[in-house]
Amino acid sequence: MNSKLFLLVSFFVFLMTGCEEKVSETVTYRINEPLVMDAAMFRSSVKVSEEPHALTGYGKISYYNGYLFMSEPGKGIHIIDNQNPANPRAVGYIELLGNADLSVRNDILYADSYIDLVWFDVSNPAKPVLQGRLENAFPEVLPIVENQSGIDYQMCMEYKEKNKVVIGWKEVERTEKVEDYWQRGGFWGWVRNGMFLSEAKMDMAVGANGGGGNSINGSMSRFIIYKNYLYSVMNNQMQIFDLSGAKPSKATEDTYVGWNVETIFSYQEYMFMGTPTGMLIYSVEEPLKPTFLSSIQHVFGCDPVVVEDDIAYVTVHSGNLCGQDANELLIFDVKDKKKPRQLVSYAMTHPKGLGIDNKTLFVCDDGLKIYNASNPQTLMANRLAHFADIAGYDVIPFNKVLMMIAEDGIHQYDYSDVSKISKLSYLPVKAQ
Repeated sequence: MNSKLFLLVSFFVFLMTGCEEKVSETVTYRINEPLVMDAAMFRSSVKVSEEPHALTGYGKISYYNGYLFMSEPGKGIHIIDNQNPANPRAVGYIELLGNADLSVRNDILYADSYIDLVWFDVSNPAKPVLQGRLENAFPEVLPIVENQSGIDYQMCMEYKEKNKVVIGWKEVERTEKVEDYWQRGGFWGWVRNGMFLSEAKMDMAVGANGGGGNSINGSMSRFIIYKNYLYSVMNNQMQIFDLSGAKPSKATEDTYVGWNVETIFSYQEYMFMGTPTGMLIYSVEEPLKPTFLSSIQHVFGCDPVVVEDDIAYVTVHSGNLCGQDANELLIFDVKDKKKPRQLVSYAMTHPKGLGIDNKTLFVCDDGLKIYNASNPQTLMANRLAHFADIAGYDVIPFNKVLMMIAEDGIHQYDYSDVSKISKLSYLPVKAQ
């Protein structure tokens, strides 16, 4: 019997026996208790090294001024010199506990570190310099949970009051009285805590040798920069930070944007967000007043989104904590941002990140699949290439080079001639 069903059965047993004063049922369940670190120690743990570290994991990616910055979830940021995509070189590392997302604007790298926002001077990308930290920028953020058990949210809040930072989880088994279990939240508390389990091309890109501007992020990003502002989506809130001053500052109160927003993509003066149940569209014509325009629902599943020429491409994949068994590529007409409409959907194997550049669509699915997207209705008949046997995670297409982060490392492809797409390089990730 799975844990959720067992808890529900226990609940009904409790209801049926509740009027018998001497009967006290117990429930046994598994739950994640927080592992914590003193806040001062946590905030002093940042280390910048000019020596590259072994690539032992993969996460979000951001490209800036000839360099690729890659998050190793929870641990730090790898710096890859990609000025020659045929010969990428790891040249530095930032040890940054709790990092997942990152973005660069005008030589400043902004990155999350669990509950804080940290920034570095990357005018010399191979030699980043720590500039500062905005404490409690993301006060509700908790580490990713890798198993199917819930979390003890009450313990997390108690530690927070003691100036501790949650940096991980320890799964334990508990047996207690049903009435005590329900008094602390019970099954519905488990569901609520599940909201913490979730795991974009910029408005102005930079050239391979240019300075300034904004980085280009992969489609899995929860950070995006628009004008002078950094937008982040964490859990069900959007945070906006003003980057125009010497230090980033919280620009406005958080905006509720829907349940468990996972990704954000900037297109013109709009933000497209992916959630487990659909795509949201917000206007940022007034940057500090994001305005909800519309949503379009799809089957339950994890989904990034990218947009080009008023066409939005969304992948939905199953597995892990994302939802059901749907694996699809969905294509929408978003010319009317208030009334998006679905054009077509295609079955996929297990798609994740995706990118679009001048009608060439890149999808991490059963490796890397590349399509001519000129006509969404005939997309499947216009596949340009398929590089199989790679567990792709996310991509950045830029300047006719496709950068893909996968489970085994960084793969790059030359698509200057879409009829002869070729592999440029591979930088491996160390097997766990």
